Amino acid sequence: MKKKFIYLMAILSVTFSCGDEFSDTPAIGALSDDALANPQGVDLLLTGAYGMLDGWRSNNKGNQFAVGGDNWWCDVISDDAHKGSTDGDQIELYQIETFDWQTANDYFRAKFTALYAGVNRANAVLSVINGIDRDALLPADAAAITGQEAEARFLRGHYYFELTKMYGNVSIVSVENYEALEFNQPNSGPAWEQIESDFQFAIENLPATRAEQPDPGRPTAFVARAYMGKAHLYQGDWANALTELNAVINSGEFALNAEYLDNFNAAGENGPESVFAIQYAADTGQSFNGNIGGTLNFPGGGPFGSCCGFYSPTIDLANAFQVDGDGLPLFDTYNDDDFKNDYGINSDEPFEPDTTTPVDPRLDYTVGRRGIDYNGFGEHVGKEWIRAGFNDISGPYLPKKNVYQAEELATNQGAGAWGQQHSGINYNIIRYADVLLMAAEAAVETGDLATALNYVNQVRERAANTSVVQAVDGGGPAANYQVGLYPSFPDANFAREAVRFERRVELGMEGHRLFDLRRWDVADQVISEYVTNETRTIDNFGPKMNAYQPQFDLMPIPLTSIDLSGGILTQNPGY
Repeated sequence: MKKKFIYLMAILSVTFSCGDEFSDTPAIGALSDDALANPQGVDLLLTGAYGMLDGWRSNNKGNQFAVGGDNWWCDVISDDAHKGSTDGDQIELYQIETFDWQTANDYFRAKFTALYAGVNRANAVLSVINGIDRDALLPADAAAITGQEAEARFLRGHYYFELTKMYGNVSIVSVENYEALEFNQPNSGPAWEQIESDFQFAIENLPATRAEQPDPGRPTAFVARAYMGKAHLYQGDWANALTELNAVINSGEFALNAEYLDNFNAAGENGPESVFAIQYAADTGQSFNGNIGGTLNFPGGGPFGSCCGFYSPTIDLANAFQVDGDGLPLFDTYNDDDFKNDYGINSDEPFEPDTTTPVDPRLDYTVGRRGIDYNGFGEHVGKEWIRAGFNDISGPYLPKKNVYQAEELATNQGAGAWGQQHSGINYNIIRYADVLLMAAEAAVETGDLATALNYVNQVRERAANTSVVQAVDGGGPAANYQVGLYPSFPDANFAREAVRFERRVELGMEGHRLFDLRRWDVADQVISEYVTNETRTIDNFGPKMNAYQPQFDLMPIPLTSIDLSGGILTQNPGY
């Protein structure tokens, strides 16, 4: 009889084959399929499938910092973030940033195996469900099982979506493959058909609204429709993407938070803007429910003794928040001059931040810069909080969205080794502003510029009306914050540029930028220009970078996985 292994805190681990590549641990406790063949048992298995949203399991393969569901390290491949810290710390991530990609790099392997662990956990749920005779159940229990099947298929769709957007050509492991321990399946192409099938089942069988499904960590039908819209968007299926995303927008289930900051603090968790989020939690101990994958991404020093100075916003990203006299973005000229920064200046040397250049207020909720309050911890003092040296390819900035607020220090800080932090702040995989901007993008491509204008301006209007970061001396706003609304989109090219720029300033440092650049087919051009611009300030950045190559539009299939598959998995072109 097949066994399913239930672990402490109801976290599931299943023994896999494929060379034991994905997940192989000894059983601590085991329950038979018969014992699990009821709503309560299935829910235990579902907990394990949800548990892989953060990528963390007891027997991680590859680099543990790459598994996180926020995809922070993928921003390092884009123009949003540097690796941070010293060049020699996490050398495999340094190789990724500099485009010295090796197929055996453990960042690629860790993410790949974590996502397949999620697929297999979802399949474990579906395997048990398939063995249940629903006709023999009470009607309420049968309905509950169908809802749980929809949750499992939603989660499987999520994991396949992440695999496809990262690696492109992936294996489809069916429930039947799972039951037969046939994990070595060919990776002959993207998984879009499977993804759409899973999301469609979820749309048809999940509770429609939050009133019917009040648990914010579980999806509703409209959450599944947001995912379906995103899947269509990634395939360039603009009309169907717009249909699904408009349904989400018109449902009334979601809204923009009044305060932009509430997307990144405890006060706003699971609020109206959160479509689907990883439910992190932490305390003052070493919490394994916190964001363990992001533990490197805090000041390398600073006000709470953190480590390790990774995930540094780029000078390019900070420049993007500069606006014109009407508060509108500088599409083609934002990088002509760098926004004032303290690169190369020590903390004991004088520096005054720019308070006169007009900037979007989202700048100081995204980029931690010297002279400006850092998440309520007081004035960012500059180099003393930056671990990277001036000879490392990192800039003068700190990340802010992933770092809790000072008032949350006792409740959302999980302490790891060497001062590493396990943040308890949720990560929004999809939030409503993202839905609006995806819909705006689809609207542009279908010729509906009026709808695109409306959706972009809704996002900008919130930015214009949100509270702004205050000067540390109590003298009012910390900078000359301005946000204007677009009076019109005169043509499709202008509208397209406006939507794409808005995605960057609204969603910067949230793990989306690389995948936007790839699907717009502009990664080569944008990253080449970024390297040139960044090198004006960080003069050794360009010399350390390799050229972006076409194969980098997909990540390599990990060499270890190919070897352990006996050659059934094949490498992506160009590697």
